Amino acid sequence: MENNKPKNTDKNKAPMNGPKIKPFWIYAGLAFLIIILNVFLMNGEKKELTEVGFRDKAQSGQIKEVKIIKNKEFAYITLTEEAAKTEFADKDSPKVQYNTSNYHYTYTFGSLENFEKKIDIYNNELKGKSGNEIVITYGNEVNVFENFGWLLPILILVLIWVFLFRRMGGGGAGPGSQIFNIGKSKATLFDQGSKVNITFSDVAGLDEAKEEVMEIVDFLKHPKKYTALGGKIPKGVLLVGEPGTGKTLMAKAVAGEAEVPFFTISGSDFVEMFVGVGASRVRDLFKQAREKAPCIIFIDEIDAIGRARGRNNMQGSNDERENTLNQLLVEMDGFATDKAVIIMAATNRPDVLDSALLRPGRFDRQIGIDRPDLKGRKAIFEVHLKNIKTADGIRSEQLAEMTSGFAGADIANICNEAALVAARRNKSTVDLDDFNHALDRVIGGLEKKNKFISKKEKEIIAYHEAGHAICGWFLEHASPLVKVTIVPRGIGTLGYAQYLPKEEYITRKEQLLDRMCMTFGGRAAEQNIFGKISTGAQNDLDQITKMGYSMISYFGMNEEVGQVSFYGLMNGQWQKPYSDGTASMIDAEVRKLADQQYLRAQQLLKDKAKELEILAKALLEREVLLKDDVERLIGPRPFADISQEEEESEEKEQPITE
Repeated sequence: MENNKPKNTDKNKAPMNGPKIKPFWIYAGLAFLIIILNVFLMNGEKKELTEVGFRDKAQSGQIKEVKIIKNKEFAYITLTEEAAKTEFADKDSPKVQYNTSNYHYTYTFGSLENFEKKIDIYNNELKGKSGNEIVITYGNEVNVFENFGWLLPILILVLIWVFLFRRMGGGGAGPGSQIFNIGKSKATLFDQGSKVNITFSDVAGLDEAKEEVMEIVDFLKHPKKYTALGGKIPKGVLLVGEPGTGKTLMAKAVAGEAEVPFFTISGSDFVEMFVGVGASRVRDLFKQAREKAPCIIFIDEIDAIGRARGRNNMQGSNDERENTLNQLLVEMDGFATDKAVIIMAATNRPDVLDSALLRPGRFDRQIGIDRPDLKGRKAIFEVHLKNIKTADGIRSEQLAEMTSGFAGADIANICNEAALVAARRNKSTVDLDDFNHALDRVIGGLEKKNKFISKKEKEIIAYHEAGHAICGWFLEHASPLVKVTIVPRGIGTLGYAQYLPKEEYITRKEQLLDRMCMTFGGRAAEQNIFGKISTGAQNDLDQITKMGYSMISYFGMNEEVGQVSFYGLMNGQWQKPYSDGTASMIDAEVRKLADQQYLRAQQLLKDKAKELEILAKALLEREVLLKDDVERLIGPRPFADISQEEEESEEKEQPITE
């Protein structure tokens, strides 16, 4: 009768979680043991008798036995029991502190013949005194460490060499980290044994990009669906977007959704100080990928090796990086390419990539991952709020409106910071006030509660921020005000005014001028009220200068300079693509534009001097004013906010039903 019990195969055995003993420590322990034995056996402490001591003990009959070691020219001396008790007994205890089976002394003799004669003389003297005669025995000792001690240094050197060879040959920190595996790929493989838990459901706000990437995953799962019609899947997909927009998260979702092996590596992992290492790692990576085909290779921050060749090359300093790029180009679309290997890459610097890398046949598709719009931010908040215990009334739509221009990583940071703020306040749920504090922390930095600000400085800051708020409130194309505060935060931030930018893709000249005038509001308020200016407008002036040069030299919004743009020509060049005369004209027009908007801001604040005074005093009293507070103090904004315009347009688009 057959036994139907399942066999206990190795796969069914539970993995051992105990500490692993490395062979090096075994070798080191053996070497240490050999050294210890050598020290104790060769150099052990021996109590040796002098010539006078041996003579006195022999003549007094205290020596029982002398064992002569012929090949060592010394002898072991054993005392009689009475002599041993007298000499080795503990004075504080009657217990004898010696072992009678051991020798008590050693004695080195010069000549064996003379030593034997001395013992005969002492024995004759003892016979006359009726004492115990000395018994003589002979023997030889062979010390392995003395005969083969010269092998010990050689053995230690061999052990060190074996250890170094194992470390360099692939042991230790994994392939690619040792000198003999330096040309191996450092890519991390995700397959059935190490599956990623992130899926497309965890990616929000990137619907268009998600559709493009999902097509790649669908092809790997159902290739015949596309090849039956003669279609070919793109060989490479390049994810392009600003930092924090979700490029790497999208790649993780692909790794979690695709039922094929997924290799991931950073572009900097190909860069090494040794010549030829980068190209070798590229070859090894694609070799592993072809063995696992069909599969996906993801290269994060590909601009580390994909920069345009020949740009800013100084005496061959970029030769190694260019060799790595050349090998990557050949592997992606050369004679030995494989259609079953799909390349994904991510970068936030597409402008520096080599044109050969971006052509069809290598990276056929470039998927732009932009900062999410209002709808996208709402979806991202819904994903992150699932893991947070929020209070009743927290709406993702409201949070999305408060975070205009924020990327996905910024939104995740705000949600996490709000939860930490609620925990510090010992709350059971996260409410809207916690999100407001988190938003202030992300925008302005940590609140400086212990920073001492004098009354005069605080008054200047209050009028400065009130000037920003008044200009933004009464300028049509300025962004609606959300909050104004004079609470010091971060490094050098003594106060700020927060606005809600409109969701727009093009900006008109009138909008830029209003924003420049609004930015001048702080310094203009200081000049109007105190007749002096301070250093508090440094950040404002920096924004105004950048805005002015962009309008004139990039966007062609100046009649004197003309309808020209120098942005693309200046990129990557040391010299300006225009004459010194044009440069002087641009500088003069920027100053002229800035002066006009500064005077405009001063005039606006003079006309609204009463409102400026009300806001400044309220800030000195309360330190923080929200939009509702400003409406209550100086009246509603004379222009409709973007949220109201969207609600009105949505109402108009709704069908009329009876």
